[in-house]
Amino acid sequence: MSKYRRRTALIGVGALTAGLLLATPQSAEAANLIKNPGFETAGTDGMPYCWEKSGWGDNDFSFETTSDAHSGAKAMKVTLTRRVDGDRKAMLTESADCAPAVTVGKQYDLGVWYKTTTPDANVTLFRHDATAGWQYWTDVKTLDMASAWTQATVRTPEIPPGTDRITWGVSVYGTGSATTDDYTMDQVPDVTPPAQCTGTNDQCANGSWSVLPTQNPVRSMHSVVLSNGKVLLIAGSGNSQDAFNAGTFTSAVYDPAAGTYKVIPTPKDMFCAGHVQLQDGRVLVLSGNKSYPDPNGTHGYEGFKDSYLFDPKTETYTRTNDLNDGHWYPSATELGNGDVITFGGLREDSTGSVTAERWSDKDQQWLPTWKVNQTWSFWGLYPAMILMQDGRLFYSGSHVFGNNIPGTGSAVYDYGANTITQIPGLQNKDQRDQSSSVLLPPAQDQRVLTVGGGNIDSNPDANRLTDVIDLKQPNPSYVAGPPIPQGTVDLGNGKVPETGGQGKMYVSTVLLPDGKVLETGGALHNRANPVYESSLYDPAANTFQQVAADPEARGYHSSAFLLPDGRVMATGDNPGNGSWNHNVSIYTPPYLYKGTRPTITSVISQEWKYGDTQRITVDRPIAKAELIRPAAVTHSSDPNQRFVDLPLSVDGNNVDLNVTNNPNLAPPGWYMLFAVDANGVPSVAQWVHLTGPAALTAATASPHIHAFADGLTGKVSGPAKKRTSQQVSPTLSGCDRHYGSINVCVPTAFPAQVKKTTAARCSWLQRNDYGRLKVNGADDPLGLDPDRNGIACDKGDVKGGGSRR
Repeated sequence: MSKYRRRTALIGVGALTAGLLLATPQSAEAANLIKNPGFETAGTDGMPYCWEKSGWGDNDFSFETTSDAHSGAKAMKVTLTRRVDGDRKAMLTESADCAPAVTVGKQYDLGVWYKTTTPDANVTLFRHDATAGWQYWTDVKTLDMASAWTQATVRTPEIPPGTDRITWGVSVYGTGSATTDDYTMDQVPDVTPPAQCTGTNDQCANGSWSVLPTQNPVRSMHSVVLSNGKVLLIAGSGNSQDAFNAGTFTSAVYDPAAGTYKVIPTPKDMFCAGHVQLQDGRVLVLSGNKSYPDPNGTHGYEGFKDSYLFDPKTETYTRTNDLNDGHWYPSATELGNGDVITFGGLREDSTGSVTAERWSDKDQQWLPTWKVNQTWSFWGLYPAMILMQDGRLFYSGSHVFGNNIPGTGSAVYDYGANTITQIPGLQNKDQRDQSSSVLLPPAQDQRVLTVGGGNIDSNPDANRLTDVIDLKQPNPSYVAGPPIPQGTVDLGNGKVPETGGQGKMYVSTVLLPDGKVLETGGALHNRANPVYESSLYDPAANTFQQVAADPEARGYHSSAFLLPDGRVMATGDNPGNGSWNHNVSIYTPPYLYKGTRPTITSVISQEWKYGDTQRITVDRPIAKAELIRPAAVTHSSDPNQRFVDLPLSVDGNNVDLNVTNNPNLAPPGWYMLFAVDANGVPSVAQWVHLTGPAALTAATASPHIHAFADGLTGKVSGPAKKRTSQQVSPTLSGCDRHYGSINVCVPTAFPAQVKKTTAARCSWLQRNDYGRLKVNGADDPLGLDPDRNGIACDKGDVKGGGSRR
């Protein structure tokens, strides 16, 4: 068992007040809400009145009421003399008498006087949920070491729905001590007037879409927002074998400020590669397309071993050392130390890769296989592997093409222990092909949302399913979320309303600076029948609000992503007939129609370190600030997307931002910094650079890791027997290559509504603009050429309805 999950002791939090019925909270007043803030009043079991011992883990500790006080005669000293994991903290007692009552949506200023002999001390909050009881909420501030009495202040996030009380204290999670005294807690007064609508009523409620006058010059299916605010759009061959045969591989850099594109020479076919931003801002691009499938079925797509770095400063690619295996459609997740780990995809022989790869940030190269822990598991294509706060990886169940992995379809992978533990609860796990998964705002909450999906093997109607998992729980399980709203679908005869359980696959999810998630784009079937629907998901309320829909079709090979100005850009669509949508859409969310935006007038330093307090100035009061990792998205997949809350300490227009000390919550790299007012209106982002783990070790500090997902009961598997690969079908992509050019995808399985006759299938192909389809070779597996003249679906084939196959 990982050291982060071994819990040898748990006292205080949640244990002393099980089943406690809290009194109805009273309105907070402009006064200190802490009872016995200086520990002067004695209590029971050796602790002052309204204070309790709390903590977990394998450590030796002591709690002491000391006379070394900031004021009065007493203070509280918490000491760790030995630590393997966990923490200890003196907390306000979880009771109606002692835990301060709070109001949903309000914020509170916390203050504490302290002295520390360890850099490992943090202000930690718990909250009481009216349904779920007491639970960890968040860490809000890392305390600097101090030998003399020092005051720390910090503002809480807005109180979440369902919360009636909170409790808090100082966690000590390294050897040494923290002595605290004179706690304060005051409700922040409301200072922001109600939002004034500056657009039409529809714009203020639903936002608006516009289509840019200049088209995307390349068939890009990979979108990366760069640290200079520009966007790298990678096409490679753009799913065009004609371009592949000609060696025409392209990328473009889009400049949102100027509205211009620059086509970039591209050394290899990066069509369906993996990509991730490294901590220095360069983009690591791994694998891509070595070969298109052979129409005779001897092989499918093949992935090469090449890997490249794209430098935003020079706008050029340079080659790295090779991967150990080919990986067409690989995952790519940055770890807390700046390394990158990748799984899945297709090898050079078009079999499934079972080789895990690891990019060493220190060595700036891919490590040899023997240096990387291997389970010899095939994770599929573009498996969504999300970094958890303790360094493990959560496979959400979102993937590309066909069925999910065996078992429950979701899992936790512990790299250190080299074990895979199945996670239950994912609905219809074999119909989550090209669903989308996202770590919900803020990352500190450790909740993941999956949205939609389908299955290109059987080609049912894509679904409306959503699932939410709280990885803070000891034994987390997915629970069903609200269904995504229905829009209109083009079934080949124009748009009609969706019915029944119809939803969409090829979904994009985008984290917005107001803390909501935009889901947009999609299609009802395999590379066909675009769905026009967008909505905003509110993580706090667990609800979807339908908003304006992108007027452009956004199915296969589409992507949507956040721009630094707070708008969302959407590109691409590659239906089965081989065409490509070069139009680019821009979504202006409702928050940009709610009046003047706050402005970050200065950032004291662009270089940030873990556990820092960083000062900015703003032109008016703000309610929150956050870091949003810039997008690196393809095929509905961006497992590195995250929104990291920055608790505030406010002094007029000067705002100190408290940076997490845990690199697993915010892996190193460039981030967009947004300041957001009480109406949810964000500033334009400023770019800041969060540096790597050396920022921790230089101060001999360690991240505050919590005991989340530490009681998993799902099936556990270790490394399998070493093997070379996993066999996969040449039709893995859901396309029957016996018909038309290689750019065309005639589905191996037609939608269930289409009768299994030549006439019905040919009618469906005609409605979806497939055009003339030559039969490749002698085989006709779908029965589209009964007259055997080598042309599918011509007049001789559909006369009389054709044969059944």
